[in-house]
Amino acid sequence: MTIAMKFLSRSHAILNALLLLLFVSLNTGCAATTKNKSKPSAIAALRTRIDAILSDSALSRSQAGIKIASLRTGEVLYERNSQLLFHPASNQKLLTSSAAFVLLGPEFNFKTLLACDSSAINNDVINGDLALIGRGNPDLSTGDLSTLAQILAQRGVREITGNIICDDFYFDDVRWGSGWMWDDDPSWLFSRFSALTVNDNAVHVSVSPARSIGQPAQVMINAPSPFVEFINASITVARRQQSDSLGLPRLSIDRRWQENQNVYVISGAIGMDEAPREEKMNVLDPALLAGHVLRDVLLLNGITVRGGIYRGFGPSKMYVLAEHQAPLLPVLTNLNKISDNLTAELVLKTIGAERFGRPGTAEKGARAMRAFLQNSGVDTLALNAADGSGVSRYNLVTPAGLADLLKAMWLREDLRPAFVSTLPIAGVDGTLSSRMRGTVAQGVLRAKTGSLSGVSTLSGYTITAQGEELVFSMMMQHYLVRDSAVRGVQDRIGAEITAFRRNSRPVATSTSSRAN
Repeated sequence: MTIAMKFLSRSHAILNALLLLLFVSLNTGCAATTKNKSKPSAIAALRTRIDAILSDSALSRSQAGIKIASLRTGEVLYERNSQLLFHPASNQKLLTSSAAFVLLGPEFNFKTLLACDSSAINNDVINGDLALIGRGNPDLSTGDLSTLAQILAQRGVREITGNIICDDFYFDDVRWGSGWMWDDDPSWLFSRFSALTVNDNAVHVSVSPARSIGQPAQVMINAPSPFVEFINASITVARRQQSDSLGLPRLSIDRRWQENQNVYVISGAIGMDEAPREEKMNVLDPALLAGHVLRDVLLLNGITVRGGIYRGFGPSKMYVLAEHQAPLLPVLTNLNKISDNLTAELVLKTIGAERFGRPGTAEKGARAMRAFLQNSGVDTLALNAADGSGVSRYNLVTPAGLADLLKAMWLREDLRPAFVSTLPIAGVDGTLSSRMRGTVAQGVLRAKTGSLSGVSTLSGYTITAQGEELVFSMMMQHYLVRDSAVRGVQDRIGAEITAFRRNSRPVATSTSSRAN
């Protein structure tokens, strides 16, 4: 064989070897690519699972907006329609409560005063009027007024020659929220607003069957007379079904709200086999209700009031006889845990009064809240705040905006523990007490619920299986199915993100993430 032929043969061998190596390399690369595709990243897998949950038929004709992000890295784990506007429902309370923590401060107290003119006291007699002055406490109760009366009695007061003057002018006279539905009356969930509030500005009505057939039902109302009246046009029958056979309407408890009267009408039939029926309904003139309750507890403490009960201003030369204080944190806990509408509206007006002067108004409160949100990094061009509670459908916000607000409050280490403590805990308390039970989210996820007709929202925080803190906002609207079906979708997502793992190795849990 010639040298040329030997060289050519060796060249072919080298070429074949190179081709073989190239083939093996290409096939190995394809196999690796196929392997990578068959095992997507943990975040991609999470997104796929959430997409599958959102394909539920309950949302087939509705709109859903979601944002889920890591509070450690800022990484967005899931996002859908997060920049679109939604009705927040009671997620609006997140705006109100966070603004209150920052603008009023955690040491703020709501005050209720008993006062008279500085020259009116003469031994055991107040020669003149006694003023009951409200400064926006939404949780004032009969017990609190009784404590004020006891303080007055301990001072030796036994008689008031004048009137009880109910001063609620810390706020304006607007008693209803902008955009609230006219036919939400007379439910206590939509009580009238007043700076002088007692017992949720509502009365509790309890109706029980009489002891004998044909007699009117027994009625109890926990409100002073003559402030409220009731008309008992009911009848007791042997059994509930009998009312249908006799053509009698079922038992009804209502207030003459369309006539603007504090008259409660009990009508229809109640069977002797029925348990007591109970209703809680709002009242007109909440300040006067507080005045009537005060007169009753003064009498129980041996103090006589000679005059009447009127709404008006407290004395110009005021001498404070007794004072009740309500700290901010319990008020905001009540606001968020049970989603109390009245509390939210009074807090909003209090913000307005404290930031821009009396009288406090919803407009002043919303103005102060908007400035706070802007300073917190929330896009206020994609937001409309009409009230403090979320009852109004004029309210609009994006899931991204709520997530940004929650992130800003999380970064406020001075306020974070208190703010987070006000949120309902999944499967434990508040409006989440019966949700996500038996899942990994129980006892871990904290969030504010929201509900209107065709609207359901859930926004808050959770901690993953590896201790990573997440913020989320889920907003669904324009559906006709039962609310429970939509909440079920939210709960499944809540459990999914709480169980999330980035990898098989544990992630260290920061002390701050478990502080609450």
